[in-house]
Amino acid sequence: MKNILWYTFKKLSTLSLSISLLLIIAIISIIGTIIEQNQNISYYQTNYPISNQLLNSVINWKTILNLGIDHIYSNPFFILILILFFCSLLACTFSNQLPSLRNARKWKFLQHTQQINSKAHFAKLDKISMCNMIYSLHNNHYYIFHKKSNIYAYKGLAGRIAPIFVHFSMILTLMGSLISLLGGFTAQEMIPEGEIFHIKNIIQSGFNSKIPDNLTGKIENFDIKYNKDNSIQQFLSNVVIYSNQYKSVNQKYIFVNSPLIFKGITFYQTDWKISSIRLRIGNSKVIQQPIVKHKINNQTLWSCEIPINMKTHIIFILTKLNEPISLYDKSNNLLMSMQLDEKIVINNTTLQIFEIMTNTGLQIKTDPGIFITYTGFFILMISIVISYVSYSQVWATGIIQNIEIAGFTNRATLIFEEDLINIQEIYTKYTWLEHKNIHYNQIK
Repeated sequence: MKNILWYTFKKLSTLSLSISLLLIIAIISIIGTIIEQNQNISYYQTNYPISNQLLNSVINWKTILNLGIDHIYSNPFFILILILFFCSLLACTFSNQLPSLRNARKWKFLQHTQQINSKAHFAKLDKISMCNMIYSLHNNHYYIFHKKSNIYAYKGLAGRIAPIFVHFSMILTLMGSLISLLGGFTAQEMIPEGEIFHIKNIIQSGFNSKIPDNLTGKIENFDIKYNKDNSIQQFLSNVVIYSNQYKSVNQKYIFVNSPLIFKGITFYQTDWKISSIRLRIGNSKVIQQPIVKHKINNQTLWSCEIPINMKTHIIFILTKLNEPISLYDKSNNLLMSMQLDEKIVINNTTLQIFEIMTNTGLQIKTDPGIFITYTGFFILMISIVISYVSYSQVWATGIIQNIEIAGFTNRATLIFEEDLINIQEIYTKYTWLEHKNIHYNQIK
């Protein structure tokens, strides 16, 4: 059993497996980006029909539904890949990265400098003075280990920590994503202005998600801001959250990129539409008439046709919520424009519009792993900065009347070469001063 566990651990910690899993995750993510997620069956039947064409014969609505590509990010296969990648990163961190950091802090004396990497930098100095060499290295901020005629020094150990930070950040990001996937839910609601709503239309939920059944909200009002060219600048919804005693506990005007967050539940503004108008014709009761959306020459408008008597039909045209409503006859002739609550008379029949009824689209979701995910991204950004720190090593060995120097760095080679030149200059300077003092004392 131990052999099996050890073999599995070694396989998980290999770089090739991690890269393969990462590529699979990337390919699945690309597929999930291209093919729309969490749509109804009719949507896929319309956009991915079965036909004799080669592409449609392979990628069609049946293939998408059978393979679970319509909800690929919650597909058990994708979750399994994420778990394997998580385990692979964890095994690689503990078997490779942490031991490499521990080894980087150990001293490594060499009897001959030629024993190190062929890409190392070499130099030879006249006369042996280990004290001056130690001072020269210390002056360049190296950590120094000395044993007899051998010196080992390093600096920039933080650069060796960066890969560990990268692994740790990816582990946290995957952990947060899995927690959100298994413990979160997403709902879409289209709510009329002034109506009370509950969370009902769940489009995605995790295996361990908890959907609140006692949450009550209300859309107090809905508004749209327009630009000077009549394009929509922003649409806002005033969302009020009520307690079980129907007391207001939270309220906020939400718009795109400015959601309402209440007890871990986030309310996003996603969509809106005009659903109907409320009006009175003659002395009849107030009626509610559905309104239809059109898009003509990149301009959006809403219309509905209403008979005001046995012979006359009126077409209402609405382009913006804050603009007058235009009235046309069956021949598309403009009759007049009217405001809300304004009474007009057409063919001896009074007409009054009381309200334009709008619906606001909300996305309601919980994301229990979002803090862990953001922490992972933050650590990843720190690791990018730390990765620019060069990890440099210097070996010095006294042989007969000379000191052989060898150095190696993992990046910033030119800066490291300047370091070595500076070390040699300081060493030469203090050796010369030391020799001069000795010669002076002898003469004296």
